[in-house]
Amino acid sequence: MKPLKIVQWTTGKVGTCALRAILDDPRLTLLGVYAYSAEKAGRDAGSLCGRPDCGVLASDDVEALIALSPDAVVYTPFMADLDHLESLLRAGIDVVSTNLLLNCGGLVGATRERLEAACAAGGSSLLVTGVNPGWINHVTASLTAVCRELDCVTIAESTDVSNYASKETWDAMGIGRSETDAQVLAVAQGAMVSFRDAALGLARSLGLELDELDFTIEHARAARDVDLGFMQIAQGSYGALRSAWVGRIDGKPVVTTSVAWYLTPALEEDWHFDDEHYHVSITGEPGVDVRIRFVAPQWSGGDWSVLTALPAVNAIGEVVCARPGILGLEDIGLVAAPAGEWRKASAAG
Repeated sequence: MKPLKIVQWTTGKVGTCALRAILDDPRLTLLGVYAYSAEKAGRDAGSLCGRPDCGVLASDDVEALIALSPDAVVYTPFMADLDHLESLLRAGIDVVSTNLLLNCGGLVGATRERLEAACAAGGSSLLVTGVNPGWINHVTASLTAVCRELDCVTIAESTDVSNYASKETWDAMGIGRSETDAQVLAVAQGAMVSFRDAALGLARSLGLELDELDFTIEHARAARDVDLGFMQIAQGSYGALRSAWVGRIDGKPVVTTSVAWYLTPALEEDWHFDDEHYHVSITGEPGVDVRIRFVAPQWSGGDWSVLTALPAVNAIGEVVCARPGILGLEDIGLVAAPAGEWRKASAAG
């Protein structure tokens, strides 16, 4: 089987990790790289991700990259560009996106209709994934296969996110502010829209039709000044948050996706954070209780850029073989690392 031809779309924190993974995957061939910034255009892709030159130069010419006719694009920009996405899909190019379309209101409504139409026109597929939403939702859906009765599914993430150096993200979540007003809550809810989509997708994969889906969020204040390098958090301003989307049927919770994120453990409020990154709880017959911790000491608690990029790169083969349209959990199944291919490549090299 010939390697799939891939274009990497942007080389920010997640994109750089995706680019390395593409270069390391024997099933894939890097065909091109989209450079968002002018200073990256013309540079070798290897140099953009800390690898030796590979002969592929980054470009800011969208039409030229589309003309390369890649099998798929790994789409990782911080802000989504619907014009770019639509052009790729209408050209028949499959897209695996770690961008959650937050600046477009999530993958619902008019945005979903526009991208579905582009997929239909090009016979292409779109999968939005990452570690959460994405990987953990696929794992959780699969865990329910042992149940003969199912009452409620909960995914709870608890994480030290101080190494996620994206001030824009935390500003949107209300971190660093000292008040909670309607505007802050509205912005935070908008920033959390991807977890709403994940809750809806998980319910859909389980055949559940929700009556309602509610959002909650609360913040905790930093007990002292914190300097993270990429941003400062003043004492008394928000340094942590807890948020959840709760889907109900007949007034009872059936699907919950929640996060507890802290940029400093020194908080005025007495909040407890689990050591595990994920706690999956399934209430049913039988019940299932799973705790997941990523073990990588060199990451200092987990490199969320790596964890976001790899589920997308490893899903490329499934997406290329899938039906046209916007894909969900039920369309691609469980994605696995190509460990056998890595071993073969290592032995050959």
